[in-house]
Amino acid sequence: MASLIEKSACDGLLPRVAGGTVLSELPAARVTSVAPFAGKTRALGAALKEMGLGWPKPGEAVGTEGASILWSGRDQAFLIGADPAPLSGLAALSDQGDGWARMQLKGPEAEAALARLVPLDLRLSEFGIGQVARSGLNHMMMLIARTSETGFDIMVFRSMAASAVHEIGTALDAVAARGRLTS
Repeated sequence: MASLIEKSACDGLLPRVAGGTVLSELPAARVTSVAPFAGKTRALGAALKEMGLGWPKPGEAVGTEGASILWSGRDQAFLIGADPAPLSGLAALSDQGDGWARMQLKGPEAEAALARLVPLDLRLSEFGIGQVARSGLNHMMMLIARTSETGFDIMVFRSMAASAVHEIGTALDAVAARGRLTS
């Protein structure tokens, strides 16, 4: 009988480093889609508050040590790194952990690289720390969250992990090359 080997979505693809900016895979974490049942939004918010979180407003991430919840669409969010059991009966819960590749892009050229691929203004003045958006990453759907002045967490479908790494890596290389020419 064949023995299956568990691998992360970006196994063997990351890290990528260019010009002081690093694209790396985020550590494995539980990812659960949360969609409140009708009339349960307030109770869900209270349950999340007990977990040290809260229901995110559109375009927002709410985090605590080791866990976060990211807005991911109308009446939907992704709970990351936390046990969803306290939300049972309050929301439709769906395990999404194996369906997504989670990466972090961090460094001085992160915004410039993403500007080549993402149709959003990701400058810090327009897309601040704690903000989240669903958008395209070139030809792929993604969820992006700003985590620091120079850092972003990026989620793409697992089946698109290699394409996302290639696209972001190519943009990083181009930005780094441009920087070498101008210095």
